Formats: sequence, structure tokens, C-alpha cells
Amino acid sequence: MISTAELREAMKKLLGQQVGHRDLEEILRDIDLNGDGQVDFEEFVRMMSRGLFSVILMTWTVCTSEPLCWVVLSLSLWWTLLLVFIIVPSVAGISFGIRSLYMRALLQIFKWTSSQMEIRAKEKNEELYKPYSNGIIAKQPSLSLMQQQQQLRCCSSDCAFSDALFFSRRAVESIVDDEVTKCFSAQELENWNLLTRSNCRFRHISLRLTVLWGLGLLLRYCLLLPLRVALAVSGVPLLLVLTPLVSCLPDGALHSGLSEKVHIVCYGVFVRALTAIITYHHQENKPRDGGICVANHTTPIDIIILANDGCYSLVGQVHGGLMGLLQRALVKASSHIWFERSEAKDRHLVAKRLGDHVADKNKPPILIFPEGTCINNTSVMMFKKGSFEVGCSVYPVAIKYDPRFGDAFWNSSKCGIISYLLWTMSSWAIVCSVWYLPPMKREDGESAVDFSNRVKSAIAAQGGLVDLVWDGALKRSKVKDDLKKEQQKLYSKVLMFDRDLRNRNNI
Repeated sequence: MISTAELREAMKKLLGQQVGHRDLEEILRDIDLNGDGQVDFEEFVRMMSRGLFSVILMTWTVCTSEPLCWVVLSLSLWWTLLLVFIIVPSVAGISFGIRSLYMRALLQIFKWTSSQMEIRAKEKNEELYKPYSNGIIAKQPSLSLMQQQQQLRCCSSDCAFSDALFFSRRAVESIVDDEVTKCFSAQELENWNLLTRSNCRFRHISLRLTVLWGLGLLLRYCLLLPLRVALAVSGVPLLLVLTPLVSCLPDGALHSGLSEKVHIVCYGVFVRALTAIITYHHQENKPRDGGICVANHTTPIDIIILANDGCYSLVGQVHGGLMGLLQRALVKASSHIWFERSEAKDRHLVAKRLGDHVADKNKPPILIFPEGTCINNTSVMMFKKGSFEVGCSVYPVAIKYDPRFGDAFWNSSKCGIISYLLWTMSSWAIVCSVWYLPPMKREDGESAVDFSNRVKSAIAAQGGLVDLVWDGALKRSKVKDDLKKEQQKLYSKVLMFDRDLRNRNNI
């Protein structure tokens, strides 16, 4: 047993002047339940552990009298949670399974949403309208220019009237539903994913569905978005601080090991900031040192998706703003290659640096996106041949995003990187699958262009993407005259073939 007077003196020494006399007397009066001026110490401890009322009151009093304490307490709590639930699991490769559970719950919600929309459509005796389609126009199977024209021709004249009709039809098809333009717009969805930014938009089907959409809106913007932004803001300083520290170490095994660990930890924080749920397939085919990894390109997040599973040296165009800041930080800890696309001398320098990099087996593999621009993850466009002229093993990687949880495509001509990241963080999640394909080598007598097309076809087949021959540069530039002349040459070959065929028949 201790007296309340002794307890009063002890608490005054502990707290100083932070707790007023009236508050202290109220605390002691609550503790002295019998009113005899004596406190059972065991009872006191039991009450403290049961309610923690005095600790909470003391903390509240200290924080209200010293606002700076709130900041210190909040930062301490945040960094503790970050260390325990983000950084340590990233280093140890541990996952608590929360994101997978979250994804399965969303799938059940989307399934219920689709069933509600179908029920509503049946009640109105209507067919549920699904804007998703493989194409607006029912095009013919892929045939050569000669085969398509021969099907239309009624005679063997040098330039039939059907030829004009053929090219007119092809022109109208390209205007209405061309293969290039739709690669640079958001991918359409078959069912509504409760996001107004999708092609389905918001549609009032029922009160329950509207309430569910409202709850999802509050969840994404009031809970998930602030948490994700806080994680991202914590990850950027972590990268900016750790990479210069690693760069101070001399080149060697320690430098390489710490650099790889720093990159994986930082990218692990970014993955959690995006609520990215990634499934890696065939990891035995992961790129190794001295090789080049090539992948289809949808978003700058592609780098985070792949670097979360291994360390890479990046090759890309110099950027400004936030991306430029990250580029300058990354190059301090590892041998990345940045260049200006418009500078012709940079191209030759990049080719030389690529050769020197792959020749050094101690450096990590190079990650390149040969398309040179972001595509909406429905197709794979022409690969630039420069990456395939080095003469080393190429490790193809196919990345496929699930559009039901959010659109990962970055249309850089419409929004900047900050707006895009906020857009992405306010989605449900980033769900994707990554396939590591077996390494491929350039065959004897095979040109760099043919090799790039072979790699591109393998990536498209594995990821379920459309294999296109068009250059991604058409996103910002006009069609080159060489492409127009190529079509004219094809047509002239058709005319020459018809003329030779007619001459042989006359003989």
C-alpha cells in the first residue's frame, strides 16, 4: 500500500509542470477508490493496464501544451509502422497476404456487380450492353495485299476499278477502327469495375449498387489514397538517402550486394504504395548478369514491377521533374544509361555503353523497353533494333496487367507523371502477371530486325497481346514517307505479277 501523497509527489517529479494541479487531483481521486488516502499498488497497476486512462490523459496534456510533441509522436509512430510492416518484410521477402485477400474480395464484389447488372437488364427485357468488343469492323482474316486484291478483281486489267474500291475500303476502316490509334487510349472493360474513369462510367442500376459505389469511393480516396501517398513519400527519401551512401563504397562485391539490396527494398516500398499484386512465372528464366532483358512497355511502373524481383541497370531517355530526380539518384548506386533521344551522337554512345556493360559479367542485366513508348497493354508494337545488335543473350519478359482493378496505361501526352501516379493510387490496385521467357540468341545470318520481330512475337504470344508491325513513334509523329513508299511498292508488285501472269497465258 502507498499513500496518495507519495503517489502525488512521484507523478509531479515524473511530469514536472505539464499536468495541472486540478488534473492531477482528479487522477488521484479516481485511483483512491476507498477514499482512505491509501492506494493498493497492485490495484493501481491493474487499473492502468485495463483502461490506460491516466497515461492517455498525461499524453493528451503534454501534446496540447507542446504542439511539437504531436509532430514528433506522429512521425515516430509512422516510421515504426513503416519499419515493421514495410521495410522489414521487404528485406526479408515476407508477405502478410493482405493484398491477396483484398484482391479476392474485389473479385467477388465485381462478380456480384455484374450479376446485378444482368438481373436489372433481364427485368427490363433488354440485353445487357457491353461496350467491350474485339473490333468495330468485322475484318477479313489476315491476307497479303495481293491475295486481298485478287479476291476483288473481276478482270486481269493493269489497274482495275476494284483496286480503287479496295484502297478506299481500307482507308475507311483505318479511319473508323485503325490498329494504331486505339493502342494509345485506355483499354475497354467488359464489366463495370465501380470506377467512373472506365469506359462503362457510372450507371445507376439499383440503390444497393449505388451505395456500394459510394462506399468504394470513400475507401479509395479517404483511406487507400492517403496511405499510398504516405508510403510513396516515405519511399522517395529512402531512395534519395540510401543510394548516395552506397555510391561512397568502392566497387566490389560489397558495393554490388548493398546496391541490389537497397534497390529491392526501395522498390518493395513502391510496390506496396501502389498496392501492386504481382505474380511471377518461370522465375528460373530470370535475366542474369551479362544479358539484356526486353519487355513490353505500358507504364513507368513496369520498372518497379520487374525491379521488385531483381536488380537491373536501366536504359532510357533523360526526364525532368520527379522522374529526373529519381534518375539522378539511381545512377549514383548503379550503372544506368540515360540518353537524349533527339541527339544522334547519344545513340552511338549508348550502343557502345551497352556493349561495354554486357561484357562485364559483374554488372546486373540491362532492362530495355524496345517499343520506346507506352502502349495500352493490348498490343506489342515494333521493337527498335538497337537492343538486338549487341550480340548477347536476350531475356524476353511479358507483362500483362488486369484492367479490372485499374488502368495502368500512361498516356504521357495527356497527363504528367505526378497526375498519373495519383490517378493510379486512387484505383483499386495494380494487378499483373510477369512471364520470364527462355533466353534467345541471334541466329547465324539473322538480321537485327528479324531477331527483334522474333522476340516481339514470343512476348505477344505469351502475354496474349496483339503483335503489330507499326512503330510506336506514330503516337507523336506523322507516318514516314518510307512507309508510304513501301505500300506503293507492294501495289506495284501486284501489278507486275498480273502482267507477267497474263503474258504467260498469252504464250
